[in-house]
Amino acid sequence: MTKPSSLPLITTTDALAAFCAQAAEAPYVTIDTEFLRERTYYAKLCVLQMALPGPDGPTTGPAVLVDTLAEGLDLAPFYALLRDERVVKVLHAARQDLEIFCIEGDTLPRPLFDTQVAAMVCGFGDQVGYETLARKLARANIDKSSRFTDWSRRPLSDAQATYALADVTHLRVIYEKLEAMLQETARAPWLDEEIATLMDPETYIIRPEDAWKRVKTRNDSGKFLAILRELAAFRESYAQTRNIPRGRVFKDDALLELAALKPRNADDLGRTRLLLREARRGDIADGILAAVARGLDCPPENHPKPGKTRDNLQVNPALADLLRVLLKAKSDNEGVAAKLIASSTDLDEIAAGLRDAPALRGWRADVFGKDALRLCSGEIALALKGEQVEVIAL
Repeated sequence: MTKPSSLPLITTTDALAAFCAQAAEAPYVTIDTEFLRERTYYAKLCVLQMALPGPDGPTTGPAVLVDTLAEGLDLAPFYALLRDERVVKVLHAARQDLEIFCIEGDTLPRPLFDTQVAAMVCGFGDQVGYETLARKLARANIDKSSRFTDWSRRPLSDAQATYALADVTHLRVIYEKLEAMLQETARAPWLDEEIATLMDPETYIIRPEDAWKRVKTRNDSGKFLAILRELAAFRESYAQTRNIPRGRVFKDDALLELAALKPRNADDLGRTRLLLREARRGDIADGILAAVARGLDCPPENHPKPGKTRDNLQVNPALADLLRVLLKAKSDNEGVAAKLIASSTDLDEIAAGLRDAPALRGWRADVFGKDALRLCSGEIALALKGEQVEVIAL
Protein backbone atom coordinates (compact mmCIF):
# COMPACT_ATOMS: atom_id res chain seq x y z
CA MET A 1 0.00 0.00 0.00
CA THR A 2 1.21 3.51 -0.86
CA LYS A 3 2.37 5.50 2.13
CA PRO A 4 0.31 8.71 2.49
CA SER A 5 2.08 11.96 1.70
CA SER A 6 3.40 13.96 4.64
CA LEU A 7 3.39 17.18 2.61
CA PRO A 8 0.69 19.91 2.96
CA LEU A 9 -2.58 18.50 1.57
CA ILE A 10 -5.95 20.27 1.55
CA THR A 11 -8.99 17.97 1.63
CA THR A 12 -11.79 20.22 2.93
CA THR A 13 -13.60 23.27 1.58
CA ASP A 14 -12.87 25.23 4.77
CA ALA A 15 -9.12 24.65 4.46
CA LEU A 16 -9.22 25.61 0.79
CA ALA A 17 -11.17 28.78 1.59
CA ALA A 18 -8.61 29.73 4.26
CA PHE A 19 -5.69 29.35 1.86
CA CYS A 20 -7.50 31.26 -0.90
CA ALA A 21 -8.21 34.07 1.57
CA GLN A 22 -4.49 34.23 2.30
CA ALA A 23 -3.76 34.18 -1.45
CA ALA A 24 -6.13 37.11 -1.99
CA GLU A 25 -3.70 39.26 0.02
CA ALA A 26 -0.68 38.23 -2.10
CA PRO A 27 0.53 39.95 -5.29
CA TYR A 28 0.44 36.65 -7.17
CA VAL A 29 -0.24 32.94 -6.81
CA THR A 30 1.42 30.17 -8.82
CA ILE A 31 -0.92 27.40 -9.98
CA ASP A 32 -0.65 24.01 -11.63
CA THR A 33 -2.84 20.93 -12.02
CA GLU A 34 -2.49 17.18 -12.35
CA PHE A 35 -5.22 15.46 -14.32
CA LEU A 36 -6.12 12.37 -16.31
CA ARG A 37 -7.47 12.37 -19.84
CA GLU A 38 -6.60 9.03 -21.40
CA ARG A 39 -10.02 7.44 -20.80
CA THR A 40 -12.31 10.48 -20.95
CA TYR A 41 -13.23 13.30 -23.35
CA TYR A 42 -12.97 15.95 -20.66
CA ALA A 43 -9.94 16.11 -18.40
CA LYS A 44 -10.46 14.73 -14.88
CA LEU A 45 -8.90 17.13 -12.38
CA CYS A 46 -7.11 15.14 -9.67
CA VAL A 47 -4.74 17.52 -7.89
CA LEU A 48 -4.44 21.30 -7.71
CA GLN A 49 -1.22 22.96 -6.59
CA MET A 50 -0.75 26.55 -5.39
CA ALA A 51 2.12 28.55 -3.91
CA LEU A 52 2.49 32.11 -2.62
CA PRO A 53 5.51 34.40 -2.28
CA GLY A 54 6.71 35.14 1.22
CA PRO A 55 7.70 38.35 3.01
CA ASP A 56 11.39 37.50 2.70
CA GLY A 57 11.42 36.44 -0.95
CA PRO A 58 9.51 34.30 -3.46
CA THR A 59 10.54 30.96 -2.00
CA THR A 60 9.56 31.69 1.62
CA GLY A 61 5.78 31.59 1.17
CA PRO A 62 3.44 28.63 1.70
CA ALA A 63 2.67 25.97 -0.90
CA VAL A 64 -0.19 23.46 -0.83
CA LEU A 65 -1.71 20.55 -2.68
CA VAL A 66 -5.50 20.35 -3.03
CA ASP A 67 -7.02 16.89 -3.32
CA THR A 68 -9.77 17.75 -5.77
CA LEU A 69 -11.15 14.19 -5.48
CA ALA A 70 -11.68 14.48 -1.70
CA GLU A 71 -15.27 13.76 -0.72
CA GLY A 72 -17.31 16.94 -0.17
CA LEU A 73 -14.59 19.32 -1.37
CA ASP A 74 -16.02 22.35 -3.20
CA LEU A 75 -13.65 24.29 -5.46
CA ALA A 76 -15.78 27.47 -5.27
CA PRO A 77 -13.17 29.36 -3.15
CA PHE A 78 -10.51 28.56 -5.76
CA TYR A 79 -12.65 29.79 -8.65
CA ALA A 80 -13.40 32.98 -6.67
CA LEU A 81 -9.64 33.49 -6.35
CA LEU A 82 -9.24 33.06 -10.13
CA ARG A 83 -11.76 35.87 -10.63
CA ASP A 84 -9.99 38.21 -8.14
CA GLU A 85 -8.24 40.69 -10.43
CA ARG A 86 -6.02 42.00 -7.61
CA VAL A 87 -3.95 38.79 -7.72
CA VAL A 88 -1.88 37.71 -10.73
CA LYS A 89 -2.38 34.03 -11.55
CA VAL A 90 0.88 32.46 -12.75
CA LEU A 91 0.85 29.20 -14.72
CA HIS A 92 3.23 27.47 -17.12
CA ALA A 93 1.89 26.28 -20.51
CA ALA A 94 -1.55 27.12 -19.19
CA ARG A 95 -3.82 26.05 -22.05
CA GLN A 96 -4.87 22.63 -20.70
CA ASP A 97 -5.26 23.99 -17.17
CA LEU A 98 -7.41 26.84 -18.45
CA GLU A 99 -9.59 24.41 -20.38
CA ILE A 100 -10.34 22.60 -17.12
CA PHE A 101 -11.12 25.84 -15.28
CA CYS A 102 -13.31 27.08 -18.14
CA ILE A 103 -15.32 23.86 -18.51
CA GLU A 104 -15.56 22.78 -14.87
CA GLY A 105 -15.74 26.18 -13.18
CA ASP A 106 -16.94 28.43 -16.01
CA THR A 107 -14.01 30.64 -14.99
CA LEU A 108 -10.75 31.90 -16.49
CA PRO A 109 -8.02 33.45 -14.29
CA ARG A 110 -7.64 37.21 -14.50
CA PRO A 111 -5.00 38.54 -14.74
CA LEU A 112 -2.99 35.64 -16.17
CA PHE A 113 0.77 35.29 -16.62
CA ASP A 114 1.88 32.25 -18.67
CA THR A 115 5.58 31.66 -18.07
CA GLN A 116 6.01 29.55 -21.21
CA VAL A 117 4.69 32.35 -23.42
CA ALA A 118 6.66 34.95 -21.46
CA ALA A 119 9.84 32.88 -21.88
CA MET A 120 9.35 32.77 -25.65
CA VAL A 121 8.90 36.54 -25.71
CA CYS A 122 12.07 36.88 -23.63
CA GLY A 123 14.14 34.76 -26.03
CA PHE A 124 14.18 31.32 -24.39
CA GLY A 125 13.14 29.53 -27.57
CA ASP A 126 9.98 27.90 -28.85
CA GLN A 127 7.69 26.23 -26.26
CA VAL A 128 10.39 26.09 -23.61
CA GLY A 129 9.72 23.46 -20.95
CA TYR A 130 9.24 24.07 -17.23
CA GLU A 131 12.28 21.96 -16.35
CA THR A 132 14.49 24.14 -18.57
CA LEU A 133 13.25 27.36 -16.95
CA ALA A 134 13.59 25.88 -13.46
CA ARG A 135 17.19 24.98 -14.21
CA LYS A 136 18.13 28.27 -15.90
CA LEU A 137 16.23 30.75 -13.74
CA ALA A 138 15.64 29.02 -10.39
CA ARG A 139 18.79 26.89 -10.35
CA ALA A 140 16.62 23.85 -9.56
CA ASN A 141 16.47 20.34 -10.99
CA ILE A 142 13.06 18.70 -11.31
CA ASP A 143 12.63 14.98 -10.55
CA LYS A 144 10.46 13.75 -13.44
CA SER A 145 9.90 10.20 -12.15
CA SER A 146 6.31 10.89 -11.01
CA ARG A 147 5.20 12.69 -14.17
CA PHE A 148 3.22 9.79 -15.64
CA THR A 149 1.81 8.31 -12.45
CA ASP A 150 -1.92 7.76 -11.91
CA TRP A 151 -2.98 10.97 -10.18
CA SER A 152 -6.42 9.57 -9.36
CA ARG A 153 -5.06 6.92 -6.99
CA ARG A 154 -5.19 7.62 -3.30
CA PRO A 155 -3.34 8.19 -1.09
CA LEU A 156 -0.81 10.33 -2.91
CA SER A 157 2.78 9.31 -2.20
CA ASP A 158 5.53 11.61 -0.99
CA ALA A 159 7.18 11.29 -4.41
CA GLN A 160 3.99 12.41 -6.18
CA ALA A 161 3.43 15.27 -3.76
CA THR A 162 7.03 16.46 -4.02
CA TYR A 163 6.85 16.42 -7.82
CA ALA A 164 3.52 18.25 -7.88
CA LEU A 165 4.67 20.94 -5.44
CA ALA A 166 7.86 21.53 -7.45
CA ASP A 167 5.65 22.65 -10.34
CA VAL A 168 4.55 25.70 -8.34
CA THR A 169 7.34 26.40 -5.86
CA HIS A 170 10.06 27.07 -8.45
CA LEU A 171 7.50 28.86 -10.61
CA ARG A 172 7.60 31.79 -8.17
CA VAL A 173 11.26 32.56 -8.97
CA ILE A 174 10.68 31.96 -12.69
CA TYR A 175 7.77 34.40 -12.70
CA GLU A 176 9.60 37.18 -10.89
CA LYS A 177 12.64 36.91 -13.18
CA LEU A 178 10.59 36.81 -16.38
CA GLU A 179 8.44 39.72 -15.22
CA ALA A 180 11.61 41.75 -14.61
CA MET A 181 12.90 40.87 -18.09
CA LEU A 182 9.62 41.95 -19.70
CA GLN A 183 9.74 45.30 -17.93
CA GLU A 184 13.39 45.76 -18.85
CA THR A 185 12.76 45.06 -22.55
CA ALA A 186 9.37 46.84 -22.65
CA ARG A 187 7.81 43.65 -24.04
CA ALA A 188 4.99 43.31 -21.54
CA PRO A 189 2.47 44.42 -24.24
CA TRP A 190 3.69 41.53 -26.42
CA LEU A 191 2.77 39.08 -23.68
CA ASP A 192 -0.61 40.76 -23.23
CA GLU A 193 -1.42 40.11 -26.90
CA GLU A 194 -0.59 36.43 -26.54
CA ILE A 195 -2.55 36.08 -23.30
CA ALA A 196 -5.66 37.55 -24.97
CA THR A 197 -6.11 34.38 -27.03
CA LEU A 198 -5.78 32.19 -23.94
CA MET A 199 -8.38 34.31 -22.16
CA ASP A 200 -11.03 33.82 -24.87
CA PRO A 201 -13.52 31.12 -23.74
CA GLU A 202 -14.03 30.20 -27.40
CA THR A 203 -10.49 28.76 -27.34
CA TYR A 204 -11.72 25.90 -25.13
CA ILE A 205 -15.12 25.17 -26.64
CA ILE A 206 -15.24 22.52 -29.35
CA ARG A 207 -18.52 22.69 -31.23
CA PRO A 208 -19.41 19.47 -33.05
CA GLU A 209 -20.26 21.37 -36.23
CA ASP A 210 -16.71 22.75 -36.37
CA ALA A 211 -14.90 19.51 -35.49
CA TRP A 212 -14.18 18.69 -39.16
CA LYS A 213 -11.74 21.61 -39.34
CA ARG A 214 -9.34 19.71 -37.06
CA VAL A 215 -9.12 16.73 -39.43
CA LYS A 216 -6.25 16.92 -41.90
CA THR A 217 -7.15 16.05 -45.48
CA ARG A 218 -6.00 17.07 -48.95
CA ASN A 219 -9.34 16.22 -50.53
CA ASP A 220 -11.09 19.53 -51.24
CA SER A 221 -14.19 18.06 -52.91
CA GLY A 222 -17.28 19.82 -51.60
CA LYS A 223 -19.29 16.59 -51.28
CA PHE A 224 -16.43 14.82 -49.51
CA LEU A 225 -16.06 17.71 -47.06
CA ALA A 226 -19.81 17.80 -46.44
CA ILE A 227 -19.78 14.12 -45.45
CA LEU A 228 -16.61 14.65 -43.43
CA ARG A 229 -18.25 17.53 -41.56
CA GLU A 230 -21.31 15.46 -40.65
CA LEU A 231 -19.24 12.44 -39.58
CA ALA A 232 -16.92 14.59 -37.45
CA ALA A 233 -19.91 16.35 -35.86
CA PHE A 234 -21.52 13.02 -34.96
CA ARG A 235 -18.27 11.67 -33.50
CA GLU A 236 -17.68 14.81 -31.42
CA SER A 237 -21.22 14.92 -30.08
CA TYR A 238 -21.18 11.19 -29.28
CA ALA A 239 -17.83 11.50 -27.46
CA GLN A 240 -18.91 14.61 -25.52
CA THR A 241 -22.22 13.21 -24.28
CA ARG A 242 -20.60 9.96 -23.13
CA ASN A 243 -17.35 11.61 -21.94
CA ILE A 244 -15.13 9.23 -23.89
CA PRO A 245 -12.14 10.07 -26.14
CA ARG A 246 -13.18 10.75 -29.71
CA GLY A 247 -10.71 8.08 -30.85
CA ARG A 248 -12.79 5.50 -28.97
CA VAL A 249 -15.70 6.26 -31.32
CA PHE A 250 -13.54 6.03 -34.45
CA LYS A 251 -10.14 7.44 -35.33
CA ASP A 252 -9.31 10.05 -37.97
CA ASP A 253 -8.12 7.48 -40.51
CA ALA A 254 -11.46 5.67 -40.24
CA LEU A 255 -13.27 9.01 -40.50
CA LEU A 256 -11.50 9.81 -43.78
CA GLU A 257 -12.18 6.31 -45.09
CA LEU A 258 -15.89 6.62 -44.28
CA ALA A 259 -16.11 10.02 -45.99
CA ALA A 260 -14.52 8.55 -49.10
CA LEU A 261 -16.54 5.28 -49.18
CA LYS A 262 -19.91 6.91 -48.35
CA PRO A 263 -21.48 3.79 -46.76
CA ARG A 264 -25.28 3.57 -47.20
CA ASN A 265 -26.04 0.47 -45.12
CA ALA A 266 -24.64 -2.07 -42.67
CA ASP A 267 -23.16 -4.16 -45.48
CA ASP A 268 -21.16 -1.13 -46.70
CA LEU A 269 -19.91 -0.54 -43.16
CA GLY A 270 -18.76 -4.14 -42.99
CA ARG A 271 -16.48 -3.53 -45.95
CA THR A 272 -14.52 -0.75 -44.25
CA ARG A 273 -10.97 -1.65 -43.24
CA LEU A 274 -10.28 0.89 -40.50
CA LEU A 275 -13.55 1.02 -38.57
CA LEU A 276 -13.44 -0.90 -35.28
CA ARG A 277 -15.76 -3.89 -35.05
CA GLU A 278 -17.86 -2.40 -32.26
CA ALA A 279 -18.48 0.71 -34.39
CA ARG A 280 -20.08 -1.35 -37.16
CA ARG A 281 -23.24 -1.95 -35.17
CA GLY A 282 -25.52 -0.25 -32.68
CA ASP A 283 -25.63 3.48 -31.96
CA ILE A 284 -22.30 4.30 -33.61
CA ALA A 285 -23.20 2.49 -36.84
CA ASP A 286 -26.61 4.19 -36.93
CA GLY A 287 -24.95 7.58 -36.33
CA ILE A 288 -22.40 7.01 -39.09
CA LEU A 289 -25.04 6.07 -41.67
CA ALA A 290 -27.24 9.03 -40.71
CA ALA A 291 -24.25 11.40 -40.93
CA VAL A 292 -23.28 10.11 -44.38
CA ALA A 293 -26.88 10.53 -45.57
CA ARG A 294 -26.94 14.12 -44.32
CA GLY A 295 -23.66 14.85 -46.09
CA LEU A 296 -24.90 13.36 -49.37
CA ASP A 297 -28.12 15.39 -49.16
CA CYS A 298 -26.28 18.65 -48.48
CA PRO A 299 -26.80 21.08 -51.42
CA PRO A 300 -23.62 22.34 -53.12
CA GLU A 301 -24.12 25.90 -51.88
CA ASN A 302 -23.84 24.62 -48.29
CA HIS A 303 -20.69 22.54 -48.82
CA PRO A 304 -17.79 23.46 -46.53
CA LYS A 305 -14.97 25.46 -48.03
CA PRO A 306 -11.52 23.89 -47.81
CA GLY A 307 -9.08 25.53 -45.42
CA LYS A 308 -5.94 27.31 -46.54
CA THR A 309 -3.08 24.95 -47.32
CA ARG A 310 0.16 25.37 -49.20
CA ASP A 311 -1.31 23.16 -51.94
CA ASN A 312 -4.16 25.57 -52.71
CA LEU A 313 -2.21 28.79 -52.23
CA GLN A 314 -0.42 30.40 -55.17
CA VAL A 315 2.84 30.68 -53.26
CA ASN A 316 5.84 32.38 -54.85
CA PRO A 317 8.52 29.91 -53.67
CA ALA A 318 11.43 32.34 -54.10
CA LEU A 319 9.62 35.01 -52.09
CA ALA A 320 8.69 32.46 -49.41
CA ASP A 321 12.37 31.55 -49.07
CA LEU A 322 13.35 35.22 -48.75
CA LEU A 323 10.69 35.69 -46.06
CA ARG A 324 12.17 32.79 -44.13
CA VAL A 325 15.59 34.42 -44.28
CA LEU A 326 14.09 37.71 -43.08
CA LEU A 327 12.28 35.91 -40.24
CA LYS A 328 15.48 34.20 -39.12
CA ALA A 329 17.31 37.54 -39.13
CA LYS A 330 14.55 39.26 -37.15
CA SER A 331 14.33 36.36 -34.70
CA ASP A 332 18.07 36.45 -34.04
CA ASN A 333 18.13 40.23 -33.75
CA GLU A 334 15.20 40.40 -31.31
CA GLY A 335 16.06 37.23 -29.39
CA VAL A 336 12.54 35.88 -29.89
CA ALA A 337 11.57 32.39 -31.07
CA ALA A 338 10.90 32.49 -34.82
CA LYS A 339 7.78 30.33 -34.46
CA LEU A 340 6.32 32.87 -32.06
CA ILE A 341 6.77 35.65 -34.62
CA ALA A 342 5.45 33.84 -37.69
CA SER A 343 4.42 30.31 -38.63
CA SER A 344 5.22 28.58 -41.91
CA THR A 345 1.58 29.10 -42.88
CA ASP A 346 1.94 32.84 -42.22
CA LEU A 347 4.96 33.01 -44.54
CA ASP A 348 3.22 31.05 -47.30
CA GLU A 349 0.13 33.25 -47.07
CA ILE A 350 2.20 36.43 -47.26
CA ALA A 351 4.16 35.01 -50.23
CA ALA A 352 0.83 34.18 -51.91
CA GLY A 353 -0.36 37.78 -51.59
CA LEU A 354 -2.73 37.35 -48.65
CA ARG A 355 -2.66 40.05 -46.01
CA ASP A 356 -4.57 38.68 -43.01
CA ALA A 357 -1.85 36.51 -41.45
CA PRO A 358 -1.27 36.93 -37.68
CA ALA A 359 2.35 37.89 -38.43
CA LEU A 360 1.04 41.14 -39.93
CA ARG A 361 -0.75 42.27 -36.76
CA GLY A 362 0.21 43.72 -33.39
CA TRP A 363 3.77 43.43 -32.10
CA ARG A 364 4.57 40.87 -34.81
CA ALA A 365 3.99 43.53 -37.44
CA ASP A 366 6.48 45.83 -35.73
CA VAL A 367 9.11 43.11 -35.40
CA PHE A 368 8.63 41.37 -38.76
CA GLY A 369 5.38 42.00 -40.63
CA LYS A 370 6.02 45.54 -41.88
CA ASP A 371 9.40 44.63 -43.31
CA ALA A 372 7.91 41.45 -44.77
CA LEU A 373 5.44 43.54 -46.74
CA ARG A 374 8.21 45.92 -47.81
CA LEU A 375 10.20 42.92 -49.02
CA CYS A 376 7.19 41.69 -51.02
CA SER A 377 6.76 45.08 -52.67
CA GLY A 378 10.46 45.43 -53.54
CA GLU A 379 11.09 48.33 -51.17
CA ILE A 380 13.89 46.51 -49.31
CA ALA A 381 16.50 43.86 -50.04
CA LEU A 382 18.48 41.45 -47.89
CA ALA A 383 22.26 41.45 -47.82
CA LEU A 384 24.78 39.25 -46.04
CA LYS A 385 27.46 41.09 -44.10
CA GLY A 386 29.77 38.67 -42.39
CA GLU A 387 27.45 36.22 -40.69
CA GLN A 388 24.63 38.74 -40.33
CA VAL A 389 21.65 39.31 -42.65
CA GLU A 390 20.88 43.01 -43.00
CA VAL A 391 17.87 44.85 -44.41
CA ILE A 392 18.73 47.42 -47.07
CA ALA A 393 16.31 50.08 -48.28
CA LEU A 394 16.03 50.38 -52.07
